[in-house]
Amino acid sequence: MSQKLLHTLKYRNKPELGRVLGNLFGKILIETDFAGTWDAIVPVPLHPQKLKRRGYNQSEEFAKGIAEVLAITVENCLERRKWTETQTNKSRIERIENVSGVFEIKNTAQILGKNLLLVDDVITTGATLAASATILWENGAKTVDLATIAAGGGY
Repeated sequence: MSQKLLHTLKYRNKPELGRVLGNLFGKILIETDFAGTWDAIVPVPLHPQKLKRRGYNQSEEFAKGIAEVLAITVENCLERRKWTETQTNKSRIERIENVSGVFEIKNTAQILGKNLLLVDDVITTGATLAASATILWENGAKTVDLATIAAGGGY
């Protein structure tokens, strides 16, 4: 079921699905007393070419849904500077190498001293989220927590 949802979100031009999933996730965070934990939400960015082709960033749509419920901002402070091949068929080591040096901060002031929730659509090995979180920490984030729609791979 989650594979079909993610495939629809990413490849069937359904950005609203990301918002709905984010709203549901945000409600769960409130019900489990996590409201007030973060100052902002940071989505993992797509490369500009991929964003242009798809028309939206599914992780950003998920972030917007969570942000609406938690009443906090989405900070698009990360930038994907290098094109990377899809992670889908790569080993753990290849995934880590594939995202090494890929992300940069656009505006450090957006994250300095803040508690952040970093979101992506899927976590498989954690390479993308680790690379993103590292850049956030290196540029002054106080804390970085992670959230994804699903874990695993192979869809």
